[in-house]
Amino acid sequence: MVISPRAISPYRGTAWRLVEAQHLVSTLKLVDSLAEQEMLEAALEESKPRLPPECSGLDYLLATPFRYGAAYPYGSRFRRAGKTLGVFYCAEAVETALAEMAFYRLLFFAESPDTPLPANATDYTAFSVALVVERAVDLTHAAMADEGDWRDPVDYADCQALADSARAEGIDVIRYASVRDPGAGANLAVLTCTAFSAPTPTGRQTWKLRVGPGVVQAVCEFPRMSLEFSRTDFAGDPRLG
Repeated sequence: MVISPRAISPYRGTAWRLVEAQHLVSTLKLVDSLAEQEMLEAALEESKPRLPPECSGLDYLLATPFRYGAAYPYGSRFRRAGKTLGVFYCAEAVETALAEMAFYRLLFFAESPDTPLPANATDYTAFSVALVVERAVDLTHAAMADEGDWRDPVDYADCQALADSARAEGIDVIRYASVRDPGAGANLAVLTCTAFSAPTPTGRQTWKLRVGPGVVQAVCEFPRMSLEFSRTDFAGDPRLG
């Protein structure tokens, strides 16, 4: 896979990622005190695959995608299935991160038609990270337009080959157009945890996502924001079209 030198440049910015807020309290219901929860969390941490040395000292929200040792069950846009190197997926805007999450929530229920829709909204934490790298490749650059299909909604072959080449060339971040975001925002694939310039999230927001028939509604209380995504927003994907 050819990476044009014209599409490679330093990258500095803030990016957003969403996780289910349950990660904060999932073990609390299993214990009688905060001290017991801390012991349980420590035991669970010891049972997990080891982090690469370069991820030492990072908050688990940043480091978790880079845990090795277990096979990655399914390929993703820039990561092959199997025992492969980790990728931290994020977006330049929280709205884009929400569009990605909304798509996958709708896809889950589309592929599991017998699963009842949740009665209540689900809490999510949106957190931001600071990134500073000397070498990032921008797939939206004109020099990369004819080098591969970066926007196919289901076939990731070109993107995975690009990620292999990027790692070989010492590139830390891949910037690419979101296929899911109706607002045409940009996503980032962080290939190494040395890309983080701060060891902890730089900001957090709490979002509630409600999944209804063909729609996802997202509401944040502070700062006050609300978004709605419908199945038609993702009609370009044959699984939802």
